Amino acid sequence: MQIDPEEHIINADDILVTINSSGNESSTPMDEDKPNFPALKPHELRSGKQERRKVLIPPHRMSPLRKHWMKIYTPLVENMRLHVKMNEKARAVELRTCQETEEAGAIQKGADFVKAFSLGFEVDDALALLRLDDIYLDSFEVKDVKTLHGDNLSRAIGRIVGKDGKTRYAIENASRTRIVVADTKIHILGSFANIKIARDAVVNLIMGASPGKVYSHLRIVGSRLKERF
Repeated sequence: MQIDPEEHIINADDILVTINSSGNESSTPMDEDKPNFPALKPHELRSGKQERRKVLIPPHRMSPLRKHWMKIYTPLVENMRLHVKMNEKARAVELRTCQETEEAGAIQKGADFVKAFSLGFEVDDALALLRLDDIYLDSFEVKDVKTLHGDNLSRAIGRIVGKDGKTRYAIENASRTRIVVADTKIHILGSFANIKIARDAVVNLIMGASPGKVYSHLRIVGSRLKERF
């Protein structure tokens, strides 16, 4: 067979990469020269700069904040390794990172935790935002669902809460969430999927569905959740 003079023939001896007996490629001299950098620590990712957050506290939550301060302060300092200060004059909680802060998202978690408390959640419930990665806070207003005024608005809020909080508790238990109804605002704390279940129930009540119909749907959803877990 005639060989084209323009063609190049590569011999096996010219190949740098060798195959070991196990069938894997052995490392080349270039691999050995690659630099091996250690993982950066959170404060190094921030280029040594401190991150700061300031969470404003509504006037009616300042008294509960003072009462439960140590329960709020302790996990932020001991677990999240943050510097925390209560600024009573500005009615705010101030947080900042330091060299001891180990988790990159610690300050955001801390701010979300304080925010949840400021909205009316119990400290023990809000702590889930620090301990779990898949817990979120969702807020919306009645007017985001339907424009209501006067007695119609009051009745819609009454349907959400129920007598002695019965409806709200039923939604919380079935969806495994926590709900705060503050005037015309609704705040839901839970996992993404569970928040959707609770929000759908609240929206149906705002739109005029009877509590009995919502209870029936929640029982079905609740039984499915039990089967899943």
